[in-house]
Amino acid sequence: MTLDRYADAVDDLDPAPGEVETAELVVTDDVLVKAFALGPDAAVDPHEHADATNVFHVIEGEPTVVREGTEAALAAPAVVPNERGAVHGARNDTDERAVLTASLCPLS
Repeated sequence: MTLDRYADAVDDLDPAPGEVETAELVVTDDVLVKAFALGPDAAVDPHEHADATNVFHVIEGEPTVVREGTEAALAAPAVVPNERGAVHGARNDTDERAVLTASLCPLS
């Protein structure tokens, strides 16, 4: 058994341009950690979680992270907290795969 769940879950993700592929890294009663691999020109549409905090961890590439109308291209490694109710999303404006994880807690 390996302690690191990232490589096994994400290595096979190979999104085509405009596509997002996902993998669940951790799922418990109180937290979800999910990986998002964004192909070139792909996006995780802006959305919100009214009852949970969502934290993005930029792992690979340089996705543009959007939060509450502000956006920034962030190179790995980077961490972006999205407080409860904050509208957030991400897109990949580059020609390379970008990967971020999203930790959502608490789950309701």
